[in-house]
Amino acid sequence: MNLFQDIRILVTNQLEAMVEAGQLPSGLAMTNVTVEPPRDAAHGDMATNAAMVLAKPAGLKPRDIAQALAGRLQEDPRISRAEVAGPGFLNLTLAPDVWTALVAGILADEGYGRSKMGQGQKVNVEFVSANPTGPLHVGHTRGAVFGDTLAALLEYSGHDVTREYYINDGGAQVDVLARSVYERYREALGFVPEIAEGLYPGDYLVPIGQALADEIGNKWLDQPEAVWLAELRAYSTDAMMVLIREDLAAIGIKMDLFFSEKSLYGTGLIESAIEDLRAKDLIYKGTLEPPKGKMPDDWEPREQTLFRSTAHGDDVDRPIQKSDGGWTYFAPDIAYHFDKINRGFDQLIDVLGADHSGYVKRMKAAVSALSAGTVPLDIKLTQLVRLFKNGQPFKMSKRAGNFVTLRDVVDQVGADVARFVMLTRKNDAPLDFDFDKVLEQSRENPVFYVQYAHARLRSVQRKAAEVGVDAPSAPLLTDAAEFALAKKLAEWPRLVEIAARLHEPHRVAFYLYELASDFHALWHAGNENAQLRFLQEGDAKATAAKIALPSAAGVVLSAGLGILGVTPAEEMR
Repeated sequence: MNLFQDIRILVTNQLEAMVEAGQLPSGLAMTNVTVEPPRDAAHGDMATNAAMVLAKPAGLKPRDIAQALAGRLQEDPRISRAEVAGPGFLNLTLAPDVWTALVAGILADEGYGRSKMGQGQKVNVEFVSANPTGPLHVGHTRGAVFGDTLAALLEYSGHDVTREYYINDGGAQVDVLARSVYERYREALGFVPEIAEGLYPGDYLVPIGQALADEIGNKWLDQPEAVWLAELRAYSTDAMMVLIREDLAAIGIKMDLFFSEKSLYGTGLIESAIEDLRAKDLIYKGTLEPPKGKMPDDWEPREQTLFRSTAHGDDVDRPIQKSDGGWTYFAPDIAYHFDKINRGFDQLIDVLGADHSGYVKRMKAAVSALSAGTVPLDIKLTQLVRLFKNGQPFKMSKRAGNFVTLRDVVDQVGADVARFVMLTRKNDAPLDFDFDKVLEQSRENPVFYVQYAHARLRSVQRKAAEVGVDAPSAPLLTDAAEFALAKKLAEWPRLVEIAARLHEPHRVAFYLYELASDFHALWHAGNENAQLRFLQEGDAKATAAKIALPSAAGVVLSAGLGILGVTPAEEMR
């Protein structure tokens, strides 16, 4: 059930009737005809741009089309008024019965808002993908919540989603990890660790070093690096991935797949991807221009193996093989995405930190080339999180050494609060996370405000049950505040599809705050007007009718919080 979609169908049907009647020429495309909430609620319940988008191709004045369409729409019992505004917009006011039927429909359909828009398309959402060298920090937390919520939103809108983590275990940073763990291993055996510059200093490596000492004793003590490095790389990576999985679980995230970068090396996967590009004449030997701006002192033009990424929208071609024959960091990334394409995904989404902005065009070019333009790649960048506590920047974590961990955040405010707050800004905008404010019980705290709305409506349902009203009956809407809440509920299916199409899960959080605001407004109206109270004292029949609207709001609030990965509050303490 999607009221906006229903009214759009009504509009397009009437436009087609106008074509048949000779009021409009044939062959008009209706694709860009929309029905959406008006900018000003005083103008009506919905607005359509039909006359504006069809005027030019029809060769007619927008107002003439709008007036003819208005007359036809008003013949439908769902439309109480259709008014032409400005140059040709058409504002629609719906009959009161429409809103009553909407509330009843939501109560009859707990899946209200779910969409088949995705049509089962296979979507890979890769997110977090932090180097396995330490616990997840607050920056990873934002990307983790964004990616997991986007995946849930896409599932809710009919997509077949795989959540994936790319383990960066093929680079030099894993050597640094192994060397850092080796010092903690020495420490466990009673020696002072030598945490040289460049090693990872965090205390989180202490138990890993102790576990290694318990397992092998002094087997590697005083042994040269060549003896233990390769084995300790694998041991340390596995131990860190256990910690990272625990971090993800702490904030309610379960990955479907962990893909190892290391599995790309020595298996022919990188070579296969490069050969695919070579067969398309996209690999060549060449010399790149020097970097833009100041010429580096050590710049020497040299021939390299390049990917012709400019053929697929990039600014410059990109090196994929070094002069010594080794692969650049870009080559395994190409191979990894080639593997995703070969696994049959219809769409790829990568969630990365803002510091990866230079990665976007080259990776999109690679996926475009590898898939012959058939598999879109959307790269979503998440901006920094600025932490505050007691009015001051909050930066240090003794356990991690130099950053605030995901666990620090979850331990202080809880997973539900952490998840919701991470979605209170669009992903590409910086986010301020104030530990004090996110726990305030006020309207200024969106987490509390939305949870309080759900807790209030659950309280209404419990109190109704206490007086023998276990379920709502046919809704009874009489006041502007009641209609405002019903109209906000009507926007839910439309909001889901827009947020899913644009890959913007923050829209769900914003919508829930607005819905909570309309619910609280109705609650307060009941304090002033007894007829608007959900619980009508001594009148079970009226109570059953009045609790229909908050019960419908509960369906949507619960669904929205479910997408965000936030547990709806049953009561507020």
